[in-house]
Amino acid sequence: MRTVTPYLLYEDVAAAVQWLSMAFGFQETVRYSKPEGTVIYAELAYGEERVMLTVFSEGYSAGPATEFLNAIVYVTVDDVESHYARATDVGARIVHEPKDMPYGLRQYTVSDPQGQRWIFAEQVRDVLPEEWGGQQIRSPATTREAGADHSLEAARARWRAA
Repeated sequence: MRTVTPYLLYEDVAAAVQWLSMAFGFQETVRYSKPEGTVIYAELAYGEERVMLTVFSEGYSAGPATEFLNAIVYVTVDDVESHYARATDVGARIVHEPKDMPYGLRQYTVSDPQGQRWIFAEQVRDVLPEEWGGQQIRSPATTREAGADHSLEAARARWRAA
C-alpha cells in the first residue's frame, strides 16, 4: 500500500493536537513525548487518512515568515457546511468561506493557529475535467468508461487498488 501523508511542524504539538481535534474533528492515534512530558510527535486520523505532527527542531525549521505559502493540506469531508460550523465555533481563522467550485466541490479554506492552511471540501456533483476547462490525461489507469463511477471516492479506490 502506498500513501502520501502530510508531516506538519508546530511549536507546541500538544496544543496543535487539541485544537485540530476540536476544530476539524481529527482523532489522535499516536503520541510520543520526551521524558519530561513535552509532546514532540503525534499522528492524527480523519477517517482512514492520517496527518503527522512534530515540533520545530534542528533540521526542521519554519523558516522566515513570508506572505507566500509552500503547502496546503487538502481534506475531503462528508458535510462541508457542518465542518465549517465546527471550525468557526472554535474560532478558526477562515481564509475563504464555503464556495461551490466549477470542478464539483464545495470547499472552504482555513488557517490554524500555527498558520498552516487547510482546505476542506465536499464533492457535491461529478464533473469531468473538460467541463471546467481541465484536460483528462488518458492512460490505461485513468481512462473513463461510459457509465463508470467518476466520484472522488471511486477514484481513490481505483488509485489504492493500482
